[in-house]
Amino acid sequence: MPSAWSQDTYIRAYRFAAEAHWNETLRQCVPGTDLPYLMHVSFVAMEVIAALSVESGHDGDVAIQCALLHDTIEDTAISHGDLLAEFGPVIADGVLALTKDSAIGRDLPKAERKTRQMEDSLRRIIRQPKAVWMVKMADRITNLQPPPGHWSSEKIVRYRDEATGILSALRECSPYLEKRLAEKIDAYPIGTTA
Repeated sequence: MPSAWSQDTYIRAYRFAAEAHWNETLRQCVPGTDLPYLMHVSFVAMEVIAALSVESGHDGDVAIQCALLHDTIEDTAISHGDLLAEFGPVIADGVLALTKDSAIGRDLPKAERKTRQMEDSLRRIIRQPKAVWMVKMADRITNLQPPPGHWSSEKIVRYRDEATGILSALRECSPYLEKRLAEKIDAYPIGTTA
């Protein structure tokens, strides 16, 4: 039987994410587009919902809420405390684990800093319920679109390698998402711009 989740919980988290990413002071768009950033979090939630529809044993409400809220701490004025007050410790801590710690590697070259931040985030994600792991995998599935034309071959390779690291660290949380992420990695360009 597929994993259950609440439509009311989805709507509550979706509305919160919409207000966080698009308000009077922040009009966040998907990078390189005029599309509202809510498109990205919707795609991540859609990947999670697809997995929940074919797999049992997941906490669907945690996975979906974290999917919809996963970038609120990292990219908006929302704090861990705000999420704690609104959604409780499981969701707030899950979103915090999905948030890169910008203080890590601050003095390192950008590529090395990003690598260290991802390693730290994966260590924190692994301590969370597997529903949170699903979100990280779904996020990378969603992000493995053709790379922007301005990315160097080296950056493309690093991004693909990073996705392989995510797959390796989190693969046991969901056979469905494991397969989807592996397919996206295999289809991703290797060191050439699209």
